[in-house]
Amino acid sequence: MLRSKGLKAGMFSLAAAVALAGCASEPDESGENTGAETPENNENEQNDGGEAAGGEGGDLIVAVLSDANSLDPHTSSDVPSGNIQTNLYETLVKYDDNMELEPGLAEEWEAVEDDVWHFHLVEGAEFHDGTSFNAEAVKVNIERILDDELASPRKILFEIVEEVNVVDDYTVEFVTEDPFAPLPAHMAHYAASIVSPEVIEEDYANMEDGAQPGDYVNEHPYGTGYFKFESWDTGDELVLTKNEDYWGENAKVDTVTFSVVPEDLTRIGELETGAAHIIDPVTPSDMSRVENTDGINVYQRNAASITYLGFNVEKEPFDDERVRQAISLALNKENMLDGVLEGTGDAALGPVNNTNFGYSENVDQLEYDPERAKELLAEAGYEDGFETTIWTNDSRERMDIAELAQADLAAIGVDIEIEVVEWGAYLDQTGAGEHDMFILGLSLGTGDADYPMHMLFHSENVGTGGNRSFFADDEFDAMIHEARVEQDEDTRLEMYEEATNYLLDKSPMAFLYHPDHIMGYSDNVDGFWADPSGLYQLKDVTIQ
Repeated sequence: MLRSKGLKAGMFSLAAAVALAGCASEPDESGENTGAETPENNENEQNDGGEAAGGEGGDLIVAVLSDANSLDPHTSSDVPSGNIQTNLYETLVKYDDNMELEPGLAEEWEAVEDDVWHFHLVEGAEFHDGTSFNAEAVKVNIERILDDELASPRKILFEIVEEVNVVDDYTVEFVTEDPFAPLPAHMAHYAASIVSPEVIEEDYANMEDGAQPGDYVNEHPYGTGYFKFESWDTGDELVLTKNEDYWGENAKVDTVTFSVVPEDLTRIGELETGAAHIIDPVTPSDMSRVENTDGINVYQRNAASITYLGFNVEKEPFDDERVRQAISLALNKENMLDGVLEGTGDAALGPVNNTNFGYSENVDQLEYDPERAKELLAEAGYEDGFETTIWTNDSRERMDIAELAQADLAAIGVDIEIEVVEWGAYLDQTGAGEHDMFILGLSLGTGDADYPMHMLFHSENVGTGGNRSFFADDEFDAMIHEARVEQDEDTRLEMYEEATNYLLDKSPMAFLYHPDHIMGYSDNVDGFWADPSGLYQLKDVTIQ
């Protein structure tokens, strides 16, 4: 574990790991796109005829900060893995560029009763192993996610489903514990990716022989997607190939190579020389270099994500809400936005932003107030401050944020040591509760506050389930359950306002900001965009 009392100043970055978060251009109230700069609308795009910039074929090279962790969508929860999974597997419904639901493997869906949904599936789709896609395959997948033996970190998305029934070959029925309006939105999350039932059967057999859940799926990632798995040199590159037997319109490129390039300037250099067609991320401080270089462009969009500083509420002194609230009040979010993100994000009022239902400005905002923070520490018995640690993974942005937090907290007498932890170990150790404070993010990929509220704060998700603050509060659990089952949208919004105020009062984490997603792409690329979670949409990409 690398330890540092003072990380080098001036390091700026955009994290790519679990901002389980992507940056999206979401619809405004009129339903219009709010302006993601994409290969289709960028002013530098060299495409004067309205057709693709290049023909079909070729190897698309995407240089990324972090390698995938797993190719099993049901046992993993990180965005680098999701970026591979979303191009191998498909979901019943999906979001378009404007965060509107549209058909995926389901052509139509309807609530036939308050607590019963029917999804009508496409016919003729096959998995990469030749197995037919049908209602039984959907049943097997959702029941796998719900299986306690799997211990899926994604179970929270679907635990309200009591029964999955096969009505006929291409109609699947979901019976929910209570009325649940966000069900289609949850089915659009890439965690609901449909894996070959034959692979799932083999994975269970593997588990009986002592293997870990997901081991077989990870080696046989067979979905219905427009790309198929080719090879994976862990830590170096992962290659997908076009699925020639895809049930819909085929992908345009022959192969996609995800090349792991941890160094920010090296990624930009590869984009400049043509060694990469797309890079992710571009740090805010490097945006001007990309913008001022001929032949390459910036792709930027607002994020359906949250970056936060979490507390381990089971450890002293963070078991005292006054200490947690004091630290929240002492953090200068505007300095973070200006100094690290260079104005490319928005300060967070709570766990969601305006990309998600449940967002409201009518909450009790915790304004920057270091004097009040000192008073709260004194009330909690820490008038002279205390020593503690902040953990971060090896992302330049998060290390910079940790350094700014270190300076902010020093001003109220809290002496911080920054510990930088490798990504895989970071997830394992924060899930085990070994930390004091930590910086992490979450994508808000369902478009509804139900998901982040449960993932980050419900007592059932303490630890690796996503609640790394170890916040367990029966009153809060009841509040978000009531909001989950409420059918009136106005009432439901009021419930999320109340829940957000409760979180601000208890402060299991400090809500920092919603970062923009910033990537780079070559003039030779057309048709590329990223979804609200920052997941690459590569089906229609062409390259010259």
